[in-house]
Amino acid sequence: MKKTLPALAIALMLTGCQSLNLASQPESNQPEQDAAKASPAPDAAVAAKPAEPALPPPPTDVWERIRSQMAMDVPDNARVERFRKWYLNNPNHLNIISQRAAPFMYLIVEEIEKRDLPIELALLPIVESSFDVFAYSHGAAAGIWQFTAPMGRHFGLEQNWWYDGRRDVYASTVAAMDMMEYLHDKLHNDWYYALAAYNTGEGRVFRAIRNNKKAGKPTDYFALNLPSETERYVPQLLALADVIKNADEYGIKLNPIPNEPALKLVDAGSQIDLSFAADLADMSVGELHKLNPGYNRWSTAPDGPHTLLLPVEKADGFIVALADTDSAKRVNWVRYTVKPGDSLGVIAQKYHTRVGVIQSVNKLDGNLIRVGQALLIPVAAKDPEDYEFSADQRLARQQSSKRADYKTEHTVRSGESLWTIARANNVTVAQLASWNGMAPSDTLRPGRKLVIWVNRVSETQTKSSVMRQITYTVRSGDSLARIGQRFNVTVKDLVRWNQLQGQKYLQPGQRLKLYVDVTRV
Repeated sequence: MKKTLPALAIALMLTGCQSLNLASQPESNQPEQDAAKASPAPDAAVAAKPAEPALPPPPTDVWERIRSQMAMDVPDNARVERFRKWYLNNPNHLNIISQRAAPFMYLIVEEIEKRDLPIELALLPIVESSFDVFAYSHGAAAGIWQFTAPMGRHFGLEQNWWYDGRRDVYASTVAAMDMMEYLHDKLHNDWYYALAAYNTGEGRVFRAIRNNKKAGKPTDYFALNLPSETERYVPQLLALADVIKNADEYGIKLNPIPNEPALKLVDAGSQIDLSFAADLADMSVGELHKLNPGYNRWSTAPDGPHTLLLPVEKADGFIVALADTDSAKRVNWVRYTVKPGDSLGVIAQKYHTRVGVIQSVNKLDGNLIRVGQALLIPVAAKDPEDYEFSADQRLARQQSSKRADYKTEHTVRSGESLWTIARANNVTVAQLASWNGMAPSDTLRPGRKLVIWVNRVSETQTKSSVMRQITYTVRSGDSLARIGQRFNVTVKDLVRWNQLQGQKYLQPGQRLKLYVDVTRV
């Protein structure tokens, strides 16, 4: 049965103060001599009340706050020792992570303490994603807590073209703790089991326990037969906890994180362009987007959420400025008149949006539009390149990052998969997926453009070759063989570069991409 989860708010630390209730002394109506009788003799021994010990001041560093609460047992285990050595031999890794975690760690610790869960859970984003808010793994998991799409939806994380709750740090932290509580309750209240299940699924952990019981073997976590990644998962967290708890003894210096709220959750109330929101908060778009990586595009989602995590020192100014703006002006709109030859796909591509967005805004039931029809289209206030952390811009950087000598492009056709495309281009599925910001298990949509990096673009290329990309326009009477002979390339290369598999004839005027050794033509 699917678990229904309430929305949770960020708990803010309340600094309380204690006051002593001193009983007031009633006025005496007795004569002075009676009062004297009631007083002890001057030489009587009076026991002094011991002073209560002063409470230690709260820690000023979140890392110290975490250390003071660590209670998980760290066993003497070879797997734990291996990861402990790795962290000790790579101290800069923790420094980098500490910088990434700085805006969010207080928020995470507050959520964990509110539920009275093990404080070690605050370290899971280090193991899962190295606190990379835009992390996307080979297993199609996203965000600092690395939720897969189905598991994210199960624990209330919305995912659509505009927004991915798996990358929303606040929302995913609440979901991760919901999931941890569920797994702990389901798996015999054993935190090692719960952690293993977070990595590999509760079913596998249950089966491993059952199989060991049947075989008369121990059923503790370290005795279970689990996937190799899961067998490393808990030891890695335990080793990390040990290194952080005993950082001074190990000579590890972590960048301090102030033990005070760094961010405030603000609800804009309606769709808002991230560049407009950034201006109101006196921030750059990039600064705002890194704190709110759940938004895939240039604005919050039309139907919500519209919440933003803002630096505490910026939040009040944003709220005041937002109250002075008309909600209709928070997003730019273009009124577009349909022209001959237009389609929703063509219009969507022109304005960097999706067909579904145009359909939703204009209440269109299908793809049919007519010439002269007026359409309203929400558009970004700035150039797409200015939203450097949008999904499109992150993908563009991923695809353009040089991985080999030459880059080619491939447009996905119906029936193709990562496997068929990788095999045709002599690369691995893992490579192809990585170059294009995908997981190997992701499905492909026809029309998607993929980049393929290769070190050898031509079968005739040698070490002394000087390769250049040229565009050739097919002439009447041309054939692949004739073009290949003219430029000293093979027909196989021409087919691969231009995705001509299954195409028998060339058409005059058709443009072909060639990689030519200019020393041989």
